[in-house]
Amino acid sequence: MKWLLLLFLLVPASELTVLLYAGNQMGVMPTLAIILITGIGGAYLAKRQGFKAFVNFRERMAAGDAPGPALIDGLCILAGGLLLLVPGFITDIIGLLLLFSWPRKLIRPLIIQQIYKKMKKGTLIIR
Repeated sequence: MKWLLLLFLLVPASELTVLLYAGNQMGVMPTLAIILITGIGGAYLAKRQGFKAFVNFRERMAAGDAPGPALIDGLCILAGGLLLLVPGFITDIIGLLLLFSWPRKLIRPLIIQQIYKKMKKGTLIIR
């Protein structure tokens, strides 16, 4: 809970600071244009990558394989798409990274490790 509170305080403050700085350096209109372009482009990329992840998920299920990596990829793509819709440069960078496969491959083991930890503690139950 403390991390969530910290996140809700630090992220908007950081985004506002970066947006004000960018607006001061580049001007208001270029800053707004960048925000709009990343939002529209991010929505397009998220849709495209999300469709690929869905197809991968269906193929794994049809083959009888565990859909774990495809499911984690889908969740990362969803999170990346949502972050791209939030106005700001920091969230846009994180969102773009989540839409590409190589950063997802780097964080997938960390996500799986966290899931195993929660399952071992009994705070996450998968049926």
